[in-house]
Amino acid sequence: MTTAIIADDERLMRDQLRMRLAEVWPELQIVGEAKNGDEAVELVGELKPDLTFLDIRMPGKTGLEAAREIGNQSRIVFVTAFDQYAVEAFERGAIDYLLKPTEKERLEVTVERLKERLASPKDVAVNDSVTALLSQIAEKVAAPKPRFLQWIQASIGQDLRMIPVEEILFFRSDEKYTCVQTEKFEALIRKPVRDLAEELDPALFWQIHRATLVNVNAIEGVTRDIRGRHLVMVKGRPEKLEVSRSFLHLFKQM
Repeated sequence: MTTAIIADDERLMRDQLRMRLAEVWPELQIVGEAKNGDEAVELVGELKPDLTFLDIRMPGKTGLEAAREIGNQSRIVFVTAFDQYAVEAFERGAIDYLLKPTEKERLEVTVERLKERLASPKDVAVNDSVTALLSQIAEKVAAPKPRFLQWIQASIGQDLRMIPVEEILFFRSDEKYTCVQTEKFEALIRKPVRDLAEELDPALFWQIHRATLVNVNAIEGVTRDIRGRHLVMVKGRPEKLEVSRSFLHLFKQM
């Protein structure tokens, strides 16, 4: 049985890749998951998986740095979002990769390629030329992430969407999930508003309640109900979002 581990700092991405792999390669056994490059290196040494799916950008040790340490212990499949220059380099270097969010059709191609390479007795996971290629692009790919979140990874049924933050009208949390509302659809994430407030641009998203963040560009106005509560009206939406007293100062100029 072919074994693999998945390394990605985003739990939703790990879940989505595991689900997609179960669809196109049910015989593959996922024996472990890692949240960063250091954990990935440790798991490879401990579990000796045939395959390692590595997110390129992770906190601490990046996927590229982890790949250099893993070497020939496991075949590497890189997972990347928007590093197109890296994708081109990987194609030239015959390195397996997947683009985020993982699409079933693209994964099927990668799975067939992996099966062929694993069946070859001459196959190696990371040869000298690939190691050199990793060294050449590691510095660019490992550049710091933007200061603020640029997109949100959210679940819609069984699918995972990459939603640009500027398209999001508001976030609203309950005890378990946070609703991500756009003009066209609603999605769910597990990250609470208090964490989102630290990761989103405060000039674009205002926290108006302990459980609510609203896109400034989506605010149509503020009204008061018969109970005296201040409510934000959202452009094109029927919802009115309550403003806590501690956040009323944001609307003094309105």
